[in-house]
Amino acid sequence: MSHRAHQLAIRFLRKEWDQADETEKRVLLAFADQLARSHTVRIHDEARTPGERLADAVARFGGSWTFIIIFGLVLLAWVALNTWILAARAFDPYPYILLNLFLSCLASIQAPVILMSQNRQAARDRQRAEQDYEVNLAAELEIKALHEKIDRLSQRLGGDSGR
Repeated sequence: MSHRAHQLAIRFLRKEWDQADETEKRVLLAFADQLARSHTVRIHDEARTPGERLADAVARFGGSWTFIIIFGLVLLAWVALNTWILAARAFDPYPYILLNLFLSCLASIQAPVILMSQNRQAARDRQRAEQDYEVNLAAELEIKALHEKIDRLSQRLGGDSGR
């Protein structure tokens, strides 16, 4: 929320409900609705199981430059160690069969974990989209109501000017 919106909300909240005009009441209700939604999202995030937290952490780390750099360095060290440093007694000589096994195991574990995290993110995105739809629908109804009021006022003023 912007600083200005925050200041307006504080100003409105200092009034008694019956002292607020219609616009201020709508703003207060929208503000309360937004607080409830952000609270719902926070509760959803706090209610994660340890497995979900781990999946999110693995996905976050696995999709970072830190992981890519560390992964590249480990691969280079493995190849250097088995090709040049321990050339005569390499524990995984070229074509690095053990390294391929480790990489396959890593991929087979990492892929489902990332998919779990993406599924959770998709569910959160769906929830936010539904909330956005509700807000947009409420705004559309308010705009229609305002349009009708302006039409009535215009008709009244148009009718008065003919007298």
